[in-house]
Amino acid sequence: MEVLTGGKNVDLLIQQALEFLPNTVVIADERKLNVVKNALFDKGIKVFAGNEAIEQVVQMEEIDLVLTAIVGFAGLASTISAIKAGKQIALANKETLVVAGEFVTKLAQEHGVNIYPVDSEHSAIFQCLVGEFHNPVEKIYLTASGGPFRGKDIPYLASVSKAQALRHPNWDMGAKITIDSATLMNKGLEVIEAKWLFHLQPEQIDVIVHPQSIIHSIVQFKDGSMKAQMGLPDMKLPIQYALTYPHRLTSTFKRFNFLDYPLFSFEQPDKKTFPCLELAFHAMNKGGNMACILNAANEIAVSAFLQDKIGFLKIPDIIGEALQKVNYSAKPSYEDYVNTDRETRKFASGMISK
Repeated sequence: MEVLTGGKNVDLLIQQALEFLPNTVVIADERKLNVVKNALFDKGIKVFAGNEAIEQVVQMEEIDLVLTAIVGFAGLASTISAIKAGKQIALANKETLVVAGEFVTKLAQEHGVNIYPVDSEHSAIFQCLVGEFHNPVEKIYLTASGGPFRGKDIPYLASVSKAQALRHPNWDMGAKITIDSATLMNKGLEVIEAKWLFHLQPEQIDVIVHPQSIIHSIVQFKDGSMKAQMGLPDMKLPIQYALTYPHRLTSTFKRFNFLDYPLFSFEQPDKKTFPCLELAFHAMNKGGNMACILNAANEIAVSAFLQDKIGFLKIPDIIGEALQKVNYSAKPSYEDYVNTDRETRKFASGMISK
């Protein structure tokens, strides 16, 4: 490992740096630079701080592949920097393609960069397509667990707490992604990401709720046949596959046992009760900077919910209002994405403070 970066969690960054001994460590929070420097001083590890430093280190000559896992819009700039430097990308930051999918995929093509998906659903699609790249895809199905509130109605959701929303039934994830799963926005963001990763039209993408989270996604081909990738809900496998593709390394990961899951079930997502998914489809169909607006408004709304400033049902209200009111651009440049993100955050924050 050449470079390890972190945002604000200085203790975890130091712990991982001491374990893996990278050549360079970057902490995004510049206030914590000296803490990291002092902790790693006797290990000979170079330490830098700030977002600009992250954008610079991903261009280092020694780096072959960059695992991009910075949550949200914040991960876009460093991913673009790595692509411009010709680094292969293992993409765990779905917002990069949600916000600027057309721009990023075109840039990757120009620089001969492959983007390997890390999300379990997109990794599943990618694995199903290996050996099938010349066969036309009819449709893909992204599976969703349904989150902690599957089957609940709007009156129930009106009073749910942050603690309830953070109890995901199958996956152990960060707070922001867990809330996105509860609103179904996470699946909406994945729908948009899939469009760009696999060069699909909106009508070729569908979502199906699969509460057991064993089938991670499905590809349907033009002849009607379907391929699905299965496994336990554990991110270790898709991460390893992205880092080692095209090889499959021997692992000690826990194996799936069919007898532990004698029944699989499937159902349609409830888009009326969970409108964030429908909002994401709308943004994908509209194109331009609409998904950038969607993402920025969602980040602000989720942050407000996690700070107990708004209720759960207010999240889609804020996003829907932003999609209607923030300036739309059909052919945005990178600067347009940055301005749209800033404008949307200001608008959404204004709705919260009312």
